[in-house]
Amino acid sequence: MAETIRPTGLDAQGFMEREGSLARVADAFRPAVAAARDRLLDVFGGRLHSAYLYGSIPRGTARVGRSDLDLLVALREEPTGADRDAVLSLSAAVDGEFPQVDGVGTLLYGKERLLSDLERHDLGWFVACLCTPLLGDDLAAQLPRYRPDSLLARETNGDLARWLPHWRERISAAEDTEEARRPLVRFLSRHLVRTGFTLVMPRWQGWTSDLREMAEVFAAFYPQRGAQLRRAAEHGYEPVGDSDVLRTYTDDLGPWLATEYARVHGVKAPRPED
Repeated sequence: MAETIRPTGLDAQGFMEREGSLARVADAFRPAVAAARDRLLDVFGGRLHSAYLYGSIPRGTARVGRSDLDLLVALREEPTGADRDAVLSLSAAVDGEFPQVDGVGTLLYGKERLLSDLERHDLGWFVACLCTPLLGDDLAAQLPRYRPDSLLARETNGDLARWLPHWRERISAAEDTEEARRPLVRFLSRHLVRTGFTLVMPRWQGWTSDLREMAEVFAAFYPQRGAQLRRAAEHGYEPVGDSDVLRTYTDDLGPWLATEYARVHGVKAPRPED
């Protein structure tokens, strides 16, 4: 195996450290974060259990005008269709008002699902390790600490085979323009890079959210596919509207990665919505 990046993201006991903090939010993004926080309180009031930031903004790596604002909201009960509509409206309003963010995405769940046994090593891990508390009582206090093991790999990204048909449908339904394809390339690139990384994460024994680092770690274990994942990492940051890129993802890299993932870690436990 070629020399790889030294493992990071773990504490002295080998547990994954939580990434991000409100202190790392750049001044340019603070007004958008404050607006989102206040409007979540206005919309949900006492039904809101907690809210979190995740992604590049709380990690301090966001680019003005290029990075999106990512939120996770936990309600005290399961969200309704009206709740999801309200979150979509809130996200669109904040996105339209603050040009320093390029899109606002909000995940919405009930507290009990986030704390459930089924989600312990997926959404639970996500809250405990990748989310920065913004409002309310931090659910991480009710969740375990995590190691970068095969169970975590399986339950976070072991469902790629189920996603591939949906991706093909989305690509077929999209307009035949570079502008329409560019967001798809960005989304699929990031998903594939993260899946490639978690495939080798238990062997590497570390964590990173940097796409380029993820690709380099993967390439050290799968050099024959390394160039593909490196390109995908670049497209995750600077997407192109190229139909050939999408075709490669759904017909070559994606199927290979899904098969290898199932061989190494198994398949993610089905969720009710599956």
